[in-house]
Amino acid sequence: MKHVTYADKSILTGSGVADLLMQYATELARKGMSDNVSVRVLGPGGDDADATFLLGPGMTLMVESAHTELPDPDNADAERYMADRLDELGRSHNATSAAGEAFELPSDY
Repeated sequence: MKHVTYADKSILTGSGVADLLMQYATELARKGMSDNVSVRVLGPGGDDADATFLLGPGMTLMVESAHTELPDPDNADAERYMADRLDELGRSHNATSAAGEAFELPSDY
């Protein structure tokens, strides 16, 4: 489990989805793009909740380790979505700006 801090709020979620959030946020920022991702988290009382993160340039996200015996929330769909998007972003030399306009990335990018 890991704490994810976003907009002055810290939530608890599984390590896999937390690490993918950071990787995906980093890649989106590098490419000047944005997206939103919903993940299952544990709320302050330990109850399951949904959290939606806006990821993109200028958004602050922090992931830190947590020590707990609670089971990870099921985030298989969110993990698959972010992994697929990371694969697409890594394979493509074309991108879409945050405004939705397509542009060609430099070949050395």
